[in-house]
Amino acid sequence: MQAKQYGIDHPRRQRIKDALNGRFHRLALIALGALVIGHWAEHLVQAFQVWGLDWPRERSLGLLGLAFPWLVKSEQLHYWIALAMLAALIMLRPAFTGPARTWWDVALAIQVWHHLEHLLLFGQVLLSLHLLGRPVPSSVLQLAVPRVELHLFYNAIVTVPMVIAVCLHMQRRQPGAREPRCRCSQPFGRRHAVAGPQR
Repeated sequence: MQAKQYGIDHPRRQRIKDALNGRFHRLALIALGALVIGHWAEHLVQAFQVWGLDWPRERSLGLLGLAFPWLVKSEQLHYWIALAMLAALIMLRPAFTGPARTWWDVALAIQVWHHLEHLLLFGQVLLSLHLLGRPVPSSVLQLAVPRVELHLFYNAIVTVPMVIAVCLHMQRRQPGAREPRCRCSQPFGRRHAVAGPQR
């Protein structure tokens, strides 16, 4: 009995999942969009610090990194953002159908790898052990590509399929797709007529 309480079929967890993929799907997508835009702002500010202001890369910490350097140096900021994006991509997936689901799955697959890279970075900070004896925490692909450029690339290849998926999802009809569980394709602010006696 207790094992089932923590299993995937737990009723409360299912209700949350149903709500996120039903009446709150559009709101959840807006929240995810805000997170993505904020994350992009961090990386674009960091890129401007490197290339526009010609700051040393170790001082180019992005917007929040200027105020709270420990957030970036501890790898916490980008790890928790990557984890939140991964969780959102998983939790919001059921409402996507047809071609929108395909594009969402592409974004999800890439984000799995992106999250693993951030987990590797975060783990190196926690263990004070750097990959291949490098002087700073490094991800796998960072062994070949500089960090700022690599993470701009990662964010681009996750964001593009996610935006395509949302655009397709918001369309009224998708060829070969089952009817979505949410109301995202309806005009914003439109209310459903409630069945009742006519006056």
